Amino acid sequence: MSNLGVIGYGLAAVGWLILFLLLLTSWRGRLQGGLLVIAVLITLLWALRAAFYASAEVVAPDWLYQTLEVLRNILWLIFLMQLLEPLVREMWIGRWITIIWAALAGYGVVLLGIEWQEIWGLSLELPPDAAILGHISLAIAGLALIEQLFRNTRLQRRWATKFLYLGLGILFAYDFFLYADALLFKRLDPTIWEARGLASVLAAPLIAVAAARNPEWSLEVFVSRRVVLHSATIFGAGVYLLAMAGAGYYIRAYGGDWGATLQLAFLTGAGLLLVILLFSGQLRARALVLLSKHFFNYKYDYREEWLKFTGTLSSGDPQDPPRERMIRAVAEIVHSTGGLLWVRRDVGGFTLVASHNLHERSLPATQVEPADSSLVRFLEQRQWVIQLDEYQRESELYGDLVLPDWLREMRRAWLVVPLLLDEYLQGFLVLLESRAHQQLNWEDRDLIKTAGRQVASYVALLEASEALGEARQFEAFHRLSAYVVHDLKNIAAQLALVVANAARHGKNPAFVEDVFQTVANATERMNRLLAQLRKEPPASAARPMALVSAVQRAVEARAVRQPIPVTRIAANDEPWVEVDPERLAAVLEHLIQNAQEATPAKGQIEVAVYSEDRIAVVAVRDNGCGMDERFIRERLFRPFTTTKGNAGMGIGVYESREFARAAGGELTVASQPEQGATFFLRLPRIDKPDVARIESEASEWKNPAENC
Repeated sequence: MSNLGVIGYGLAAVGWLILFLLLLTSWRGRLQGGLLVIAVLITLLWALRAAFYASAEVVAPDWLYQTLEVLRNILWLIFLMQLLEPLVREMWIGRWITIIWAALAGYGVVLLGIEWQEIWGLSLELPPDAAILGHISLAIAGLALIEQLFRNTRLQRRWATKFLYLGLGILFAYDFFLYADALLFKRLDPTIWEARGLASVLAAPLIAVAAARNPEWSLEVFVSRRVVLHSATIFGAGVYLLAMAGAGYYIRAYGGDWGATLQLAFLTGAGLLLVILLFSGQLRARALVLLSKHFFNYKYDYREEWLKFTGTLSSGDPQDPPRERMIRAVAEIVHSTGGLLWVRRDVGGFTLVASHNLHERSLPATQVEPADSSLVRFLEQRQWVIQLDEYQRESELYGDLVLPDWLREMRRAWLVVPLLLDEYLQGFLVLLESRAHQQLNWEDRDLIKTAGRQVASYVALLEASEALGEARQFEAFHRLSAYVVHDLKNIAAQLALVVANAARHGKNPAFVEDVFQTVANATERMNRLLAQLRKEPPASAARPMALVSAVQRAVEARAVRQPIPVTRIAANDEPWVEVDPERLAAVLEHLIQNAQEATPAKGQIEVAVYSEDRIAVVAVRDNGCGMDERFIRERLFRPFTTTKGNAGMGIGVYESREFARAAGGELTVASQPEQGATFFLRLPRIDKPDVARIESEASEWKNPAENC
């Protein structure tokens, strides 16, 4: 046999191999898909065996070739019968399908038996042309099924199936011609048999087109684009290395004295070139575009793309600003090299807030795009992804859109992506050109727009978070200011009390001494306020002290107003605590003051001191107006909430509770409307210090308002 048979069947094997790989990597489906893939696989093996048979130049085909040929035809007939099943089900009972399948399988077994008896020289007293007639019958059956399918296919479906009928029609028609000639001349014509491989080559791409148009034939098999890319890379690298090894051998053989040296230099350069190509982002992008365009039904592996997109957005790297991550997440989808992010900041327009992979000198001179510009109106109304090179070629597609000067002057600008939050334009992205030139289709645009909507929600969340952070800073400043004003009010009241008593006790040496102590105490408290304003760390002023002594001094300080509070101290119960005396005095005075303001002048206020196990308790009771449970739950301890109008700041009770909690205790209240209220200040109790220390503490701390 000539080389035509080897070439023809070899090309057929390559064509059917590509079709087999496409079916495994591109489509998903059911029983029809399984039959299609098995039929293609058997046809591939048949073509390989025929190529080997042609190259071996044997006199007659062997049993393996005959088996593969019969299986090929039987499987294609079964596949066609499966496509014809809806028509058969309408005409006959469903069990006839099973009968037909069984008949085809039985026919194949009988035909194989005939073929094998001729190959192995067995004598079964069959007609000499039985095998040829059997192959002719298979070809006629295939052509008949194709005719029935074509006749019963609706006109709107023929677009999807006509290439299948043409491809399989070529196979069965050529088989009929081959075996009809063999029946006429009592032998297979070598020339016709060799040309059969080329006919098979024509059938493979036709069936591939039909399979692409009929996804219901596909298998439930999925191969990741990443796996295909890596496999193609390894295969390409292997072919490249084999080619370079061959070239190196040629250089060594014909390079004379310099052959070995030239071979080493050539292989070193070839290896370096391979490494450069493998690490080339542009080459990798081009390979992905090629694979997605020619080997996959859908351009993107959406699961992989969305995981990568979400991972980029949610990366917590502090060196990677969030707005640059937003640009990079969308840019990576279309292999863009960078971009710009514009965000709506105020009514005036959109502000450039971030860039990725752009030098400062490449940024547009205009940093704000007006909200009423043609670009913004187009993005809000049309919600399109603008492809700038397409706009330059076919500007009529974009209606009356007029690009701003800064966008027209950007040399590498490629896409403008709207960032839509519901129907509201939150901002837009300007992406730079891709590493690999590509033309966007509907799938690219849908994916980019969907990613843009997700980025818009991230932009809105980030903007809201930053605004909330600024608001919290102002809130903290206002709260600190309120604390300062509250303490200044207490200091002013303390000094006002001194001024009020100065006319009456100005010549009393004890009063003068007390005045100096009061002024010194006021100065110390004001210095502490200044330290808080400068955010200096407060020095620890906690010291052991008798709680009874602190209560008595607070009661004496508030005795200038009606109703005058009275103390009730349990016998042999003198609890000690470790707190800041100044803050404790301020808290006790504030609680007594609140009780006086809530109680009429003829009412009663009692301040009790007692112990509960390891807890020291101060209870401030009054029989004033009281509070209901809702007020206590929702307003009493809420800062900046007051019932005193402009006379109060609304932070006294809140600050008192914070003091108690900081000391390891708690401030609680029990009250009913018109039945008074009782505040319970609970602090951790400590053991009583030694006498010397008691005297030392007593001499260091005195009530600044004493004798006033």
